[in-house]
Amino acid sequence: MTLNIIADIITVLLLGVLAYRSRALDAKGSIAAALLGLGVLVLGGTWTFLALLTFLILGVLATKYRYGEKVKKGLAQSNNGTRSIGNVLGNGLAVLIFLLVEAAVKEDIFWAATFASIATVNGDTLASELGKVLGRKPRLITNLKPVNPGTNGAVSVQGEVIALIGALMIAPFALPLTTHTWKMLLAVTIGGFVGVNLDSLIGATLEEKGITDNNSTNFLASLLGGLIGAALFYALEML
Repeated sequence: MTLNIIADIITVLLLGVLAYRSRALDAKGSIAAALLGLGVLVLGGTWTFLALLTFLILGVLATKYRYGEKVKKGLAQSNNGTRSIGNVLGNGLAVLIFLLVEAAVKEDIFWAATFASIATVNGDTLASELGKVLGRKPRLITNLKPVNPGTNGAVSVQGEVIALIGALMIAPFALPLTTHTWKMLLAVTIGGFVGVNLDSLIGATLEEKGITDNNSTNFLASLLGGLIGAALFYALEML
């Protein structure tokens, strides 16, 4: 057990240093990510950690994709795409909450919540970063009126497809943790996809009014996406 914890600490420290050196995260963000990663490894094991790591890698790649074009259009992530502690907590805190509950109750429903939460932030990040340059004719999610790319709550057909793919990419990581594979696959994918659209809805309403910021919007969406994934898994179990 001690050796496993030591190995986990070394793993997250190395990844934290790598995130900092690659400028994916600043110093505070790297420390927060390392601590969050350690919690995920201890509570959720390898598959949960790999899902979160996949999100981090894909998020960095999506942010850097055609970054110069995003800068010219005024759509680029600030600070040259380097994220900080707020972004780490906004995208990862709900995951840790669900893992704490799962560790206490030992029920598959909270695995569904955990991975649907990761699916939400993965789908949202990919849809947001790639949709800025690949999306066509974005519309506001609340009334479907045309808006400029990058507007809070803007959605496009291309972005929705990317969001669904992003959510689906996380679902396979949950399958080794349950015997109810197809139910878990559906719950995580659909929960994540709905969570992405809830992020857009919150962005168009609460964030636009200044009630939330980008990080708290991400947290609320990932929390709700996880709860929807859990509810869907429970409903499928009842069939």
